[in-house]
Amino acid sequence: MPNLFAHQRYQGYVHTLTETAEDYLEAILNVVLEKGYAKTRDVAHELGVRPPSVVEMFQKLDAIGLVEYRRYEGVVLTPRGRQIAEVIKSRHDTLKRFLTLIQVPQEIAEKDACAMEHELSEESIEQIRSFIDFIDSAPSRKDLVLEFQYFCKTRPKEKS
Repeated sequence: MPNLFAHQRYQGYVHTLTETAEDYLEAILNVVLEKGYAKTRDVAHELGVRPPSVVEMFQKLDAIGLVEYRRYEGVVLTPRGRQIAEVIKSRHDTLKRFLTLIQVPQEIAEKDACAMEHELSEESIEQIRSFIDFIDSAPSRKDLVLEFQYFCKTRPKEKS
């Protein structure tokens, strides 16, 4: 069985999951939040993978106590699995919000947030959250955003 742990990150958890395992936990949470339950086909659709791959990961996550997998019924996050999934989702949502705030198109922001959520330190994520909160609470927020949009449209593009 491949090691699901890549490096340390989660407080109170011995190891951190691989990026793939993190993606599965986040996908399970997203499906549960949308439908109230998570079946193999739903998670496969969410991730764009085949159902046998999902079953294999469900079994691995079950073995380490992050989900309870029931064949033909789907999967349920354990309390610890849900806690970790919520951390991952929060990182993703923060990064996507930041990227859209700086005018990255939605589709690209989604893809980039997914890549970045695994790489940035908690300190960097927290500073990005603080920056978003600062912009959101600024009395001149609308003006700042509009000025930035104008700046992006009018500044000379760098040559590659």
